[in-house]
Formats: sequence, C-alpha cells, structure tokens
Amino acid sequence: MVPPANRGALCAMRASLTWSVLLVLAGCAQQPLQQEAAPAPDLTSQECSQVGLASWYRGSSRDRASPQDLVAAHRSLPFGTSVQVTAIDTGQSVVVRINDRGPFGRGRVIDLSRAAADQLGIRRDGVARVRLQPIDWTGGACPLQQARAD
Repeated sequence: MVPPANRGALCAMRASLTWSVLLVLAGCAQQPLQQEAAPAPDLTSQECSQVGLASWYRGSSRDRASPQDLVAAHRSLPFGTSVQVTAIDTGQSVVVRINDRGPFGRGRVIDLSRAAADQLGIRRDGVARVRLQPIDWTGGACPLQQARAD
C-alpha cells in the first residue's frame, strides 16, 4: 500500500505518463501510414523474356479472331495471356493476346496475326527476331520458363 504522502506524486506520475502516451499516439494519428507499393514489373528486364523468331499466320484454329485482331499463337503460354512483342532490329512493339497454339516451325517462338505483323513491320519479310515479355508478370515464376525449356 502506498502511504498518503506519496499518493499525490504517484497520481501526478500516472497523469504525466498518460499525457505522454496520448501525445505520442496523437502524433502518430496525424501522420498517415505510408505503405510501400509493390514495384511494377520491369518489362525492360531480361528476367522474364524469350527471344526468337516471329512469323505471321492468317488465322486461328481455336478462336474466331479476325485478321485485324492483335492475337498470336505460342506453344506454352496460357490462352488469354497478354505479351509485348518487340522487333529487335527496329524496336517497334505490339501487345498481343495468346489465343492459339504454335508456331511449329523450327526456331520460331510466336506466330502473329496479320495486324500484329503489320504493326511490327514484319509482314513483308515474313519473319523477324523478337523479344517476348508477358505484360502481367509480377515476379515469381516466369510463364516463359516452360517455353525456354521447349
């Protein structure tokens, strides 16, 4: 038990401590918590890319895509995956959606629709060396890992 003479000092200490805690909490409440946003995928990074030859084809056996659609065929990427395709010689790029399987020509990594080939400027030559990079890749397992093994 605290003697009566020391009770006042103890109450004053408690009050002081209470005010100190309240001031600290009030200061924290005024400063918003800063959440670090997850870094955006670096699509210029070589971590998740595939380099090879691209060709173009007239249509898809799987999808009712028109020649004006920006679509492509890839051996292993899931259907619906968006991929940035960049022509290495010119630096021109186009984003396509995977909607078919292929290509089956040796050394080819992707078959592009006519519209995608036009945007890259490769339709006349028929083939071009390209770099593929998945658009929605957020790190972790690269969806092109399987493609590299093929």
